[in-house]
Amino acid sequence: MAGSDTAGLPSEAFFTPGTSSFTEFLAVHRPGLLPTAPVLPAGARTPADRFPHGTTVLALTYRDGVLIAGDRRATMGNLIAQRDLEKVHPADDYTAVAFAGTVGLAVDMVRLYQVELTHFEKIEGIPMTLAGRATRLAARIRDNLAQAMQGLAVVPLLAGYDLSAPDGGCGRIFGFDAAGGLYEKCDFYAEGSGSPYARGALKKLYRPGLGRREAVLVALQALYDAADEDSATGGPDVHRRIFPVGCVITADGFERLPEPETEELSRETVRQRTARPDGPHAAP
Repeated sequence: MAGSDTAGLPSEAFFTPGTSSFTEFLAVHRPGLLPTAPVLPAGARTPADRFPHGTTVLALTYRDGVLIAGDRRATMGNLIAQRDLEKVHPADDYTAVAFAGTVGLAVDMVRLYQVELTHFEKIEGIPMTLAGRATRLAARIRDNLAQAMQGLAVVPLLAGYDLSAPDGGCGRIFGFDAAGGLYEKCDFYAEGSGSPYARGALKKLYRPGLGRREAVLVALQALYDAADEDSATGGPDVHRRIFPVGCVITADGFERLPEPETEELSRETVRQRTARPDGPHAAP
């Protein structure tokens, strides 16, 4: 087997000083394992409805850090491909990544990114800075440019808690484009086909200094608006008990919101929408 000697031990490549990038290491020694290897003939373009796509994801800062959340639906053209897709994942102890786009490539990209951050810390002996983590994810997206041009785009959303920021740390949000462009966002952002509606709701409902419960309710209202206008975005499914995924990152690290908390606040959102179908008004 490539990468190991006849005794089943790691080959010399694993003990040779080199790059702190696990992706670059694979590109040299096992390029076939990279998820960004060409998957279609040159010049081919695949209809988007041939593969499951996931939307919508969003993030917002709040009093204690940053919240990142997403709906659970994946679509394949006009079909619902999956109702309980996990679109939000921890990248390390203080960073989370959510994705919109081609599900298969997105999941592989997230897994590779998680290993990339772990590999860097083991090689360098220190964690990567939050800005460095964002730049490294932008590079992984850029590696996928050929597939994006063929209709298989992956557009993640990155949220993290910056321990090195003044005043003891703060939550930060980074958005990307399909070519790997990197943009830091202030206060809130959303990505995916339902993102214009989610951003509109966030613009209306967001305010600085939100508590955790308030921030989760704002995120759920924004995802509800996205589902209300975009058929590719799934709303709370109270009958199947499938609710959006939400995670917070604070000075204490990454935490996925417990399912009972998400369910309680999702049902509260549905009750509020029963009384006011168009959603709450902006705070005065």
